Amino acid sequence: MTRVGFLLKVKPDKIQEYKQHHKAVWPDMLAALRKTGWHNYSLFMRADGLLFGYFETPKSLSAAQAGMAQEEINTRWQEFMAPYFESPDGARPDQMIQELEEVFHLD
Repeated sequence: MTRVGFLLKVKPDKIQEYKQHHKAVWPDMLAALRKTGWHNYSLFMRADGLLFGYFETPKSLSAAQAGMAQEEINTRWQEFMAPYFESPDGARPDQMIQELEEVFHLD
């Protein structure tokens, strides 16, 4: 199992709305995440909108992303969520994920 950590930045004026949407993630989106190997997925946010994401996946971040790229619901979710993120080039949130290096883990 590969542990993946990443950072994204939510626009400060969109933080509360972003949080509300994540209290009711679309059931089809949740099913697609599970189907494509996203397990133990968590999002943490700092008051300024800096978002830390963590999930576990059988292979790699790129394999998990490739699986989600095949899911139509993911396209709709990413387009829906795009306005919430600071994105210098207009990329979808799932295209802006940069994997963080794991430097310590305690079982």
